[in-house]
Parts: sequence; structure tokens; C-alpha cells
Amino acid sequence: MSDPVNPLAHLRAVVFDLDGTLYDQPPLRRRMLVELALAPLSGPVRALRVTRMLAAFRKEREHLRALGQSAESLEALQYARPAARIGVPEPAMRAAVAEWMFERPLRHLGPCARRGLDAGLRRLSEAGLKLGVFSDYPVDAKLGALGVRARFSTCLDATAPEVNAFKPHPAGFAAAAARLGVAPHETLYVGDRLDVDVAGAHAAGMHAALIGHEAARSASLPAREGLQLLAHLDFTELVDAILAPRA
Repeated sequence: MSDPVNPLAHLRAVVFDLDGTLYDQPPLRRRMLVELALAPLSGPVRALRVTRMLAAFRKEREHLRALGQSAESLEALQYARPAARIGVPEPAMRAAVAEWMFERPLRHLGPCARRGLDAGLRRLSEAGLKLGVFSDYPVDAKLGALGVRARFSTCLDATAPEVNAFKPHPAGFAAAAARLGVAPHETLYVGDRLDVDVAGAHAAGMHAALIGHEAARSASLPAREGLQLLAHLDFTELVDAILAPRA
């Protein structure tokens, strides 16, 4: 019987971050470093240029987190700003990011998936929970590579026009809940970063869960009144905790 005191007993949806949440990032990064080192990039100068562009892209996206919703297109800013900062053409920045962050990693995602990922998603769905994904990065191709795209009824990323803001801005969390047809307080957001995923979910009025190495530090985040925070290193254990109040 559901516990009427536990808000998680009344969940209607679970929304997931993708990178570092549905798969483990360190093994993927190691594989990509090897691939970058071995790729035919016409010599070390071009390899260094690609590495510099990727670093600038990642750094600028972190800076853009503080922007909130922008009057400009976030999709365009994320390329234009780092390209200008390091003095490369924007098309070159886009091409490097597309190849090395969006395309080449796909072949490595399967082996990096969280253990028990598909089975856990199936259990959540069979329990009557709606499932979605909200990420700062494009999600469809990665979910396909992980073999779990069909598990999610809603997929959204931060550069969508209705969001136009990186996490922890609450816009994307709210948009994901609206697409699923649920209220924020009926939703649990699962991510791997305290400062981005948990903070953003709580700002939007959602419960939150952490998976990965930052789960051990979850006590450092101030509690939000009426909102729950789960923290587990293992995906299957996290699913067990989500479903426990519904048993």
C-alpha cells in the first residue's frame, strides 16, 4: 500500500538527464581520448586544434549556464562565443563538435551504459510512471545508441526554443513535465550533478535523485521543503528506491 506521507508514493513521472546518468562518463572519455589520439587528423597540429575547440566549447557552455533564458538563440551562442574566443571560424567549431562530441561517441555508448539500465527503465514504466529525458545536449541519437529510445515518451534538450536555457535554469525541467502532462511536484528528476541537476530540479519544484560519484556528496545540498532527494551509486538500487514507496 502506498504511503500517503511520502511524496514519492504519488510520483507520476521520472525525467532523466543523459550524459553521466544513463551511462558512465569516465569510460567513454577514456575511449574518446584513445580515438582522438589515433584518428587521422593530418598531424599533431590539427589534433591540437580540435582538442582546443572542444575544450573551448565545453567551457563556454558552463559560462552560459549563468545566462538564464536568452533573447538570443542558445543553440547559436554555444558555438559563436567559443569560436570567437579562440579565433576559429564558427563552421569549424560546429564541425569539430558534431564529429567528436555527437557522432564518434555513439559507437562507444553501449558498453558504457549503466548496468541494469534497460531493465530498470522497463520496471519504472510497468509501474505506471511516465518517462522522459531532459539534457543540455541533443538526446535522440545517444538514446538510440544505448538501445533505450523507445522507453521514453518525451525527449528534450536545453537548446529547444521552448527552453533556450542550460541547467540549472528551471525552464527545461518545467517544459519536460508539461510535455509529459504532469505537475513538477509529481515528477522525479534523475541526474549526476548536484549543482546542475539537483539544484535545477528543486528550483522547478521537482523531487530529485543523484546517481554516480556525486551521490556521496548529496548531503552538502540544502534541502528544499517538501522535496525529496535520493542518492545511489547503482542504477538498479536507485530504481528500487523510486519504486519502494509504491509497493
